[in-house]
Amino acid sequence: MEEMEKGRIGQFEVRTDLALEERESFEGDGGEVSGVSLREWDRKRTGVKLTEVRILNEQGAKAMGKPMGTYLTLEADRLSKKDDEYHSEISDELGAQLKKLMDQMLKGQERETLSVLVVGLGNPSVTPDSLGPRVLNNLQVTRHLTGEYGADFLKKRDLPAISGIIPGVMAQTGMETAEILKGIIHQTRPQLLIVIDALAARSVRRLGTTIQLTDTGIHPGSGVGNHRHSLTKDSLGIPVLAIGVPTVVGAAAIVHDTVSALINALSQSESTKATGKWVGDMDSEEQYELIRELLEPEFGPLYVTPPDIDETVKQLSFTISEGIHRAVF
Repeated sequence: MEEMEKGRIGQFEVRTDLALEERESFEGDGGEVSGVSLREWDRKRTGVKLTEVRILNEQGAKAMGKPMGTYLTLEADRLSKKDDEYHSEISDELGAQLKKLMDQMLKGQERETLSVLVVGLGNPSVTPDSLGPRVLNNLQVTRHLTGEYGADFLKKRDLPAISGIIPGVMAQTGMETAEILKGIIHQTRPQLLIVIDALAARSVRRLGTTIQLTDTGIHPGSGVGNHRHSLTKDSLGIPVLAIGVPTVVGAAAIVHDTVSALINALSQSESTKATGKWVGDMDSEEQYELIRELLEPEFGPLYVTPPDIDETVKQLSFTISEGIHRAVF
């Protein structure tokens, strides 16, 4: 796993791909960060919480450590449960938000038939990194129908031209994902790229329960796999909408989040009160460095995924593919 994008806690950095968690690392409500706007709302019927973080200028981009653009997060604890009816409701919400973001990204473009290339990033052989390929396995593609039934087939039926690709990882193909996609885009001329990727979070509770949409594409170091070259409008020539779900979290981040509970527990007893005070007197950076010094010599830069990740990824792959269908059909 290559050097990754990181989020801030105190003065040190903890791995996260979620703009929501990056925003939470600032003091206050995060909406006060210069160059960053914040909007939150809830869907009471489904229990979905939506958070939109918009990075408006270079100052906001520097503060957040992420490119300018819109980052929309859908959070629902019940996403981790096996409930087909509920996942269908999430697909409806996801489809509505995808369509809204797509319309903004394609604004001003003339399009008789919408043409979209969907890309499933990741390694199908590594479960936490297999979300993208699994979504593509569930996707209903239509672009080939023009070759079978004529150029007007999709237009007459008001259907989009959907194509998909699982580019694999460089260890399998010997090629950068960006190199593969540039060739495909040159030949097929889609108007929009939708990329699906597995992400890393800072908090365990967001694994498999959070979906992030962004109009900024994929940048070096983001996602669970190795994406050395950017997949963005600047690099590929067409708008890139990214869908990501966190499937792993750094072990050091888990331990760090546990420290405050440990300090409280130690402080309850006279015999351990001094130890609790010693740890509690450290600032966040010192605590995190202590955790890393203890963990990394033994385990290396360890990342953790839930024991039921296979079932979680399987469910979410259907949820996301259905969300895409409802956005484009």
